[in-house]
Amino acid sequence: MAKNLNKKRENYLNWDEYFMATAFLAAKRSKDPCSQVGACIVNNENVIVGIGYNGMPKGCHDDDFPWEKENENPLDNKYYYVCHAELNAILNKNCADVKGCRIYVGLFPCNECGKVIIQSGIKEVIYMSDKHSHKPHTIASKLMMDSAGK
Repeated sequence: MAKNLNKKRENYLNWDEYFMATAFLAAKRSKDPCSQVGACIVNNENVIVGIGYNGMPKGCHDDDFPWEKENENPLDNKYYYVCHAELNAILNKNCADVKGCRIYVGLFPCNECGKVIIQSGIKEVIYMSDKHSHKPHTIASKLMMDSAGK
């Protein structure tokens, strides 16, 4: 069947699909062996203004810090070191602020990211998975987000 080149294509990504796919593409940069998460911040004009993924802070070499999750010594676990995708996307923004923007992210944000999202003025969180919904950090995040109208 020949393509009709006189009219636009009909099977293209809608905006939500495009921005979530961008978040998932960003997640491919993560070196975390367990969870690769990406985030994409978009303004009211559907322009991407920030992208991030979970990883070590700038200047902290990936080989010098732990990627473990369950070591008995908390200093040998990744949790004290890794910056989450949402935080990195907000810090990597290419505009004055992200007030009124939407953030697309693979996982529902934890409580720490929830606080940053609320404080930054992001108006809406669009997420793909809520697999940690039963964990206290997610419950706390949802309580704060609901209270803040997100």
